[in-house]
Amino acid sequence: MFRNNYDNDAVTFSPQGRIFQVEYASEAVKQGSVVVGIASKTHTVLVALKRNAEELSSYQKKIIGLDSHFGLALAGLASDARVLSNFMKQQALASKMTFNRPIPLERIVSQIGDRAQTSTQILGKRPYGVGLLVAGVDETGPHLFEFQPSGMTQEMVAAAIGARSQMARTYLERHAGEFESAGREELIRHGLLALKESLSQDKELTVENASVGVTGIEAGQGGKKGKLESFKLYDGAEVGPLLEKALETSAPPQTAQEGQGGGESMDVDT
Repeated sequence: MFRNNYDNDAVTFSPQGRIFQVEYASEAVKQGSVVVGIASKTHTVLVALKRNAEELSSYQKKIIGLDSHFGLALAGLASDARVLSNFMKQQALASKMTFNRPIPLERIVSQIGDRAQTSTQILGKRPYGVGLLVAGVDETGPHLFEFQPSGMTQEMVAAAIGARSQMARTYLERHAGEFESAGREELIRHGLLALKESLSQDKELTVENASVGVTGIEAGQGGKKGKLESFKLYDGAEVGPLLEKALETSAPPQTAQEGQGGGESMDVDT
C-alpha cells in the first residue's frame, strides 16, 4: 500500500512516528497459525497448531528445541524463524563452551531482540517477519518470553500469537490465576484447551496438527531443588494421549462455560 514513501524502508519514521515496515512484519505474524505458551512455578509449556500448505504436503514444524533447557514456538515466516533459531543454538553452545553453563533465558532473548532492532536502523535490511514464544528453565526458574518483529521482548505468564490468537488469549486471561501453581499435566491441558478455543468450527485438534513442548524442574525430595527436566517435544502419535486427557475429560464442561469461537478460515504459514 502506498503511504507517501514512508513505507519504502524500515529506517524512516512517518510524521506520525510510525515505522510501517515493522507494522507490516507484525501483520506477517498474525497470518501464521496460533501458538500458545504458559509458565508456572515449575514448568513451561508451548503448544502449537501446525498447518500444511496443501493436501499432498507435510505439516510445518512449529516448535523447535534449541538446547536441553529451552525451546521456541513460531508464528509467521518459518524461514526467518530458522535464521533466528540457528543463531540462538550457536549462542547456547558458545555459553556452554565458554562458561560451562546453560545460557540464561533473559540473555538469549535480549540478544535476538537486539538483532531485530538493528534491522530498523540499517538501510537495506528488513524486519524479521516472525513472532516467537521462547520457553525454558534456567538458574532462576521457569520463564516464558515473547519476541516481536520490532525487537521488543517481554516476559509473560501466558501468551498466544498468530491467527485467531485473541480467542486463545481470552481463555488464558480467564484462567490466569490457575497457572502459577499448576503442575506439568495441568499446564499442558490448559495449553491445549486455549489452542482449541482458537480453532474455527470446522476444525479440530488431531495428532497431525498439534505439537507440545515441555520443560521444567522435577519435584525435589526433602525440600531440595529438583533436577532439570530436559525440553521434550511431543509430535505425531506422542500427542495422542495428551489430547485424549485434555479434550475428552476436561473439554466438555469447559466448552459449556466458554462457548465456541467464530468460523473464520485461517491463512497458511509461509
